[in-house]
Amino acid sequence: MSSFSIPTTREEVASNVASVPQSPAPSPPRESIGVSPLVPRLGVAAAVALLALAPLVLQSFTVTLLNYIGVYALVALGLVLLTGIGGMVSFGQAAFVGVAAYATAWLTTRHAASPWLGLAFALALTGLLALMLGALTLRLKGHFLSLGTLAWGLSISFLFGTVDGLGNFNGISQIPPISLGPVSLAGTVPMFYLIWAVVGFCLLLSANLLGSRMGRAMRVLRGGNILAESLGIDAFRIRLALFVIAALLAALSGWLEAHLSRYVSPTPYGAGPGIEYLMMAIIGGAGSLFGAVVGAAVIALLKNAVQDWFPVLFPGAPGQLQVVAFATLFILFLQRSRDGLVPAFARFLPAVRREIPPPAAALERRVQPARGSVLLSVDGVQRRFGGLVAVKDVSFDVRAGEIVALIGPNGAGKSTMFNLLTGALKANKGRVVFAGEEISSRPQRAIARAGIARTFQHLKLRPHMTLLDNVLLGAHPRLQAGLVAGALTLRRGEEARARAEAMRLLERVGLGDRPFERAGNLPLGNQRVLEIARALAADPALLVLDEPAAGLRRQEKLALAALLRSLRAENLTVVLVEHDMEFVMGLCDRIVVMDFGSKIAEGLPAAIRNDARVQEAYLGGVA
Repeated sequence: MSSFSIPTTREEVASNVASVPQSPAPSPPRESIGVSPLVPRLGVAAAVALLALAPLVLQSFTVTLLNYIGVYALVALGLVLLTGIGGMVSFGQAAFVGVAAYATAWLTTRHAASPWLGLAFALALTGLLALMLGALTLRLKGHFLSLGTLAWGLSISFLFGTVDGLGNFNGISQIPPISLGPVSLAGTVPMFYLIWAVVGFCLLLSANLLGSRMGRAMRVLRGGNILAESLGIDAFRIRLALFVIAALLAALSGWLEAHLSRYVSPTPYGAGPGIEYLMMAIIGGAGSLFGAVVGAAVIALLKNAVQDWFPVLFPGAPGQLQVVAFATLFILFLQRSRDGLVPAFARFLPAVRREIPPPAAALERRVQPARGSVLLSVDGVQRRFGGLVAVKDVSFDVRAGEIVALIGPNGAGKSTMFNLLTGALKANKGRVVFAGEEISSRPQRAIARAGIARTFQHLKLRPHMTLLDNVLLGAHPRLQAGLVAGALTLRRGEEARARAEAMRLLERVGLGDRPFERAGNLPLGNQRVLEIARALAADPALLVLDEPAAGLRRQEKLALAALLRSLRAENLTVVLVEHDMEFVMGLCDRIVVMDFGSKIAEGLPAAIRNDARVQEAYLGGVA
């Protein structure tokens, strides 16, 4: 049988590159199209002005209704972050509202404390409770998590009615009003301005947070733990932070509600209200911050309308049927607009022109190991899945500044070995040493932070995030901004440097003309190079690529090969798993061949090309 008919020398590959037609000049950046950023700012200013004038022209009942919409919007905002952004469905937020409401009611009525001291106590108690419940509940996945939140939500609401010190089912009355110095906010109008000032402030902080390093980490949670951990993100810690933030927003709502109504009882904090809060987030748009306000308004107005019109349209009908009517309207809405109102209307609005990040100082770079030194050492690694040995006593070294390919037929164990190198799987036997430190038992995020960046065989991008934000995810371990710094925009310089570097990487892989396009809109080939750009943003010492040429056209493969050679020239080490033999033989310095979980060959491309064992593994035999 003849040997592989593929190029094996750099000269042959260079001749192929020269024969490929050059790409046309890129079109003007799409970011230059759209309305000025001043337009939405003017819209927000107009909305704030109208809201400020509302109490002067509306009736007292309408102002009171707006007060409760603002109170509900805070809980819905927390659920937008928790469910829409973080992907965790909670039915227990009403319980957190109740904890805060009862906390301030108890402190201000039983101990004559200031409502502001009641706020501090409510936030501290709710936050501590959320921390404990989150540490237990967030270990659950899928519907088990949702059922867990429902279980403790019911338990907490039951306690409100059974504890003697909390007034049992009679609740606590005569809660004092909030005061600002000598000025009492007991009236409907003063509370209106306080409530909506709090809502506006929380919306601003949430928007700042989602645009920051920690916000991007929150948005990646829906991609799964493997993606988050591969980027150096502690997925559980981010989930817990989101859970506590949502609880604190519910606590703010509970504090305001207690001092607005001046009375608390167990009824508003059970399972039913918890479901209604979730409905508010869904109707407004679970992925939209402003959707929390819209959803709260729709649910509040809809409930009020059903209560007013149901007896008129159906005289003599039992009052319980109002719940059925309300549920029917909700189902009809979901059939027409599953993404929520705000995203549905946003489709008809012109895009806002976004500015390409200006040049800025580069982020600090890691010191690359000396060329030729052993960077990665795999020693007798074995991985079992029950009785199946997927990887059996495999050993090989990777030296700094070289490109090494891991090849083999389907089922050879390449992907398993790949996951052992990156920490997605743990070895049953043997050692993996990186940069002089054993990493066999270290968590995936620690390995990523140590300097190993990876891509995936099945793409793991965030399709609804922009190209720029997807690349910024890779820079997460290199940045320092935390939750408070992100919400208050305290590290603007660091963020500017990160954005400038992400822009440089997009330009390097040929995607610099559309940084604000959604990643899901790209063709497969561009998505693969975007994933490489994200990996490069981590400034790795070792770049591990899982079938990077899969789905690429010939010209795209040649461009990818040129990119990888330029990285090698900068002393970046690359390990790749690939099935395209032409791509591998013309690019790599050394090749490791696996078959049935074992290493059968290792050497230079020319030697591997003519190895009888390799030909037999691929082609079933030799001539």
